[in-house]
Amino acid sequence: MSRLLLATNNPGKLAEYRTLLAGCGWELVAPADLGLSLPEDEPGDTYEDNARIKALEGARASGLVTLADDSGLEIEGLGGEPGPLSARFLGREASYQERFEEIFRRLQGLPWHKRRARFVCVIAVAKPGSDEVSFARGEVEGLIAESPRGEGGFGYDPIFWLPQHSATMAELPEHQKNIISHRARAVAPARQVLKELLYEHGRRPHP
Repeated sequence: MSRLLLATNNPGKLAEYRTLLAGCGWELVAPADLGLSLPEDEPGDTYEDNARIKALEGARASGLVTLADDSGLEIEGLGGEPGPLSARFLGREASYQERFEEIFRRLQGLPWHKRRARFVCVIAVAKPGSDEVSFARGEVEGLIAESPRGEGGFGYDPIFWLPQHSATMAELPEHQKNIISHRARAVAPARQVLKELLYEHGRRPHP
C-alpha cells in the first residue's frame, strides 16, 4: 500500500486525520513513524501559503506524497483575527486559556453579531520531486461562546459555539464533529485528489 505522510506534529490533528481518511486507500504515516522532525514554523501570510510550505517540506524530507494543512479561527469583532496566526496568537508559548481570555476581553461590550466567527481549514497535497500542490478548503460558521465549554477536540474548539447544535465544537461527540468540522469539509475534496494520485501510483511500473 502506498504511504501518505501526514505532515503535522499535533496529536489532535493526527488523530482526526486518521479517522477522516480511514479507507482512503493510503497507509497513513506520521513524521515520528519515519524518524522525521518537521519544522513548526508557519512563515506564510495565508492558510494556503502555510499548508503549501508544510506539504512541500514533508514531501522533500520523506520522498512520500504528503498532506498538510493550516487552519484558524476568524472572528468578526476582531477584524478576522487571529486567522492564519491562530496557533501563534499571543505567542507560541501562550496557553489556549490565555488566548480565550484575551479574545473574551477584546469582545467585551460588543453586540452579539460581532461574536460571529468561522473555522477555516486549507489542505495541501504535495508529490515528491515536484513543486505542484493541490488544495482543498473547508469552513464552518459559528459564534464565540461566552465561556469555554466541553472537554473534546483541541485548540479553539471550547469557545466555538454552533447555534444549530446548541453546543461548542468541544462538546460534540467525535463522530458528529467529524461530519461538520472545517477539517472534515476540507477532507471531502482532498479525498478525490488522493484517489487520483493513488491511481497514478498504481499505473507506475514496478522495478
